[in-house]
Amino acid sequence: QVQLVESGGGLVQTGGSLRISCTASGFPLDYYDIGWFRQAPGKGREGVSFFSRSSINTYYAESVKGRLTASRDRAKNTIYLQMNSLKPEDTGVYYCATRRGEPSTGVSGLPLRGPGLYEYWGQGTQVTVSS
Repeated sequence: QVQLVESGGGLVQTGGSLRISCTASGFPLDYYDIGWFRQAPGKGREGVSFFSRSSINTYYAESVKGRLTASRDRAKNTIYLQMNSLKPEDTGVYYCATRRGEPSTGVSGLPLRGPGLYEYWGQGTQVTVSS
């Protein structure tokens, strides 16, 4: 069964840190592009971090650049989103997602970021940053 299971969200104060994990079962993450999305209350789904299946091409949204870092542990078939210096505007439900389709990157060399391109999704985990 193909599945992405997330863990690690929670409540943190402004300036704090959290790490979200996303573990895959039923398929190897090695061969998939990875995306992290978030959805704030009343807003659409926003892509915050992406890296291609080669792990060479990465992208971070301007709003999180320098504060959020995505990584992959191949042995554990798990991806992580380390979030530092959190702000109230980072509050939302965070989703991991993967895609296998071609091409892996756009003409700019950056990972593709449209939510509709991603095939498998985690269940989402709530991150709340208090002011």
